[in-house]
Amino acid sequence: MPGILISVIICSYNREQFILEALDSLVHQEFKKDSFEVLVVDNNSMDRTAEVCRSYLENHPEHQLFYFNEPLQGSSFARNTGATRARGKLLVFMDDDAQALPGFLEATWSFHQNYPAIAGFGGKIIPRFIPFTPRWMSYYVSSLVGNFDYGTEIKKFSSNKYPLESNMAIIRQAFDELGGFNKALPGVKGKLRIGGEGKDLFFRLSARFGDIYYVPGMQVYHMVEVDKLTPEYLYRVASGIGRGERLRIGTSYSSYISKWCEYLLKLAASILIGVFYFIRGDQIKTRPVIQFRIDVLKGFIGK
Repeated sequence: MPGILISVIICSYNREQFILEALDSLVHQEFKKDSFEVLVVDNNSMDRTAEVCRSYLENHPEHQLFYFNEPLQGSSFARNTGATRARGKLLVFMDDDAQALPGFLEATWSFHQNYPAIAGFGGKIIPRFIPFTPRWMSYYVSSLVGNFDYGTEIKKFSSNKYPLESNMAIIRQAFDELGGFNKALPGVKGKLRIGGEGKDLFFRLSARFGDIYYVPGMQVYHMVEVDKLTPEYLYRVASGIGRGERLRIGTSYSSYISKWCEYLLKLAASILIGVFYFIRGDQIKTRPVIQFRIDVLKGFIGK
């Protein structure tokens, strides 16, 4: 396999405790080491991320590992910088608190070889709670911590589904033609969240290049520190979803009304689910389900 086939881009912000595990999970893949590269783009971390990354790179000179800094705050800026520096035919984006499972790179490249016309695809994300899964966690709020499972078979995403940013791949040429991630949707920008950058990218990709696919062999763990799952943190994540959608739909009045209706229906559904949990005796799960949908709506209306 000549040249760099896969470029794995990791946007990082204050993850000194997890970034090395992310790198280790890629370095130990059973994939020819001169056929992939890993680019860490530090988005102005204030901890020891830079130090630990540079030390890791020095200790693994046999691998194609690179470290850069992106001064403009926001994960979209950092990911675009990584893509600009990348040499691979296929761009793979992974989070700094994720760990690629064995076979990740092989599954990614194998799918691309078998379906070269598919411009974008993504895989499974499995939360790993530290130290354990909180009692209030349920399927209906688990997307806030990156849970993503679309089944066990390779399949086309339905029109309202798309891969998540911590486990997604896109052909380099397609990424370049689209202009990369939308910088108006920076993702995480300090404590402010303006989400939906992955959704926006894949919706534009789908409109121009066709169907997006789910590849179950592409699996990563997502490390979740339970003590950080405060109401304030969950609000930032959920409201960022709504805030990003408001920016993504722009000035279209019909899209605004349609999204309003969608969010109100989801809020109504969350209330029914919450009541179900309450009746079943899982009262601790009731409030988070409903609060999630309230917070998304607040972000959408600019609260």
